Amino acid sequence: MKKLFAPLCCLAAGLALAACQPVTPTNTNATTNTNAAPTVTAAAPETATKKAPTDLEQLAQRIVTQSAGVKEGDIVLIDGRGHDAELIENIAVNVRKAGAFPMVEYSSDRLSKRMFYDVPEKYDSQANALGMKLAEVVNVTISVSNGMTEDLFAGADPKRLAARGKAGEPVGKEFLKRNVRTVEIGNGLYPTSWRAKRFGMSEDELAKTFWEGVNIDYASLQTRGEQVKAVLAAGNELHITNPNGTDLKVRVQGRPVLVSDGIISPEDAQKGGASVSIYLPAGEVYCSVVPGTAEGKVVHTKDFYEGKDIDNLTLMFAGGKLTSMTGTGDGFAPFKAGYDAVADERKNLFGFVDLGINPNVKLASGSKVGNWVPAGMITVGAGSNTWAGGDNSVPWGVTAFLAGSTVTLDGKVIIENGQLKL
Repeated sequence: MKKLFAPLCCLAAGLALAACQPVTPTNTNATTNTNAAPTVTAAAPETATKKAPTDLEQLAQRIVTQSAGVKEGDIVLIDGRGHDAELIENIAVNVRKAGAFPMVEYSSDRLSKRMFYDVPEKYDSQANALGMKLAEVVNVTISVSNGMTEDLFAGADPKRLAARGKAGEPVGKEFLKRNVRTVEIGNGLYPTSWRAKRFGMSEDELAKTFWEGVNIDYASLQTRGEQVKAVLAAGNELHITNPNGTDLKVRVQGRPVLVSDGIISPEDAQKGGASVSIYLPAGEVYCSVVPGTAEGKVVHTKDFYEGKDIDNLTLMFAGGKLTSMTGTGDGFAPFKAGYDAVADERKNLFGFVDLGINPNVKLASGSKVGNWVPAGMITVGAGSNTWAGGDNSVPWGVTAFLAGSTVTLDGKVIIENGQLKL
C-alpha cells in the first residue's frame, strides 16, 4: 500500500513474471500484523473487477509518457495482478513504444499468502539480494495496487512480518537513493467491493470517483499544487483541530514541501528522491515536520485492520514522539500487536502532514473513513516518512485521516471544517 515501499523479491525470466514476497503486507492506513496460522489454505479466488469506466489504452499512454516520463532506454518494472491484466499489458506496450524495456511482475492474493506462510521463518531476515540488484538497473516502477482481499494476513505472526520489514528496509532506501521514478495507481481508492463498503458507497460510485480523480487535468492540478505548496513552505506552525477531539500542533518551517500532481516533471527528476514518486489519483501536498515539535492528540474516528474495525484510534504526541496509543474495536488488539512487534524506536517519531487538493474525489457525505486526496483532507502519521521527504525509513507507519478538520497555519485558516480555503 501507498507510502510503505514493498521491495521486490523474486523474478523469473521472460518479459519477467515475478512472484512478490511481501515485506510488509499493508492495510489501508496501519502497520502490518499477523499470528502464525498452523496450516495454509488457498485464498479465495480473486474475482475480476468491473470494467473500468475509462479508456485503459489512453490511461496507459498517459501514465507512461506523462506521469512517469518514460524515456528511450529506460528499464521499467510494472507490477500488478491478473484481474488488471488489460491495463498492465497496455502499460507494457506503451513502455516499449517509447523505446524502453518493460518487465511485468505478476502477483495475486493467493501467491502473496503462500509466500508468507509456506516460506520458512528462517528466511524472514534474509537480505533481499534481488531487490538490491533491481535497484541498480530499474529506472521506473509502475504499480497497480488492487488487492482483492482485505484480511489476507489476518492471524499471522507480527514478529515475522516485523523481521521481513527490517530485512527489506535497505532495498527501499536504495530505490530512493537511485532516484527510481515511481507511479502507484490506487492510492487507497482502487475500486473493490470491500473498499466501497468501507466508504459507504456502491462499487460503481467508488469507481466513478476513482476514475474521475485519476483523469483530472494534471496541468490544473499542478497549478493548484504549487499554490498550496508555496503557502505551506512559507509557514511555520500548523494547528489541527477536529470535533472528534483531535488537537495537534506541529512545525513545518524549513521542511521541503512535495506535491503529487500526476506528473514527474523535469524539475522533479532533477531533485530526485521522494520528488520522483506520484500516487494516482493524484492531488496531495505534503512534507515531513520539524523533529520534536509535534504536541497534542490525534483521534482517527474510524479505521480498519485485517478487515476488523478500529474505533477512535487515539494517538498522543509529546516532544515529537508517540507516547500512547488507545482504541476500541476488534481490530485494535491485532493492530497494537503489530506495533509492539517492531523493535525500533523510530516507529514513535511523528512523521508527516499531508493536504488533499483533488476536487474530483468525493467520498460519501458523513463518511468516517478518509483518504489522502479529497480537497480539504488533512492526514498525519507517525513512523516511515521518506516518501514525504523525511529521513525515517522504519518499515512501519500509522496514518490518521482527519476529515472535517480545521487547520490554521500561523493563525491563518487554510482548511475550515474540511473545506480547503487556499
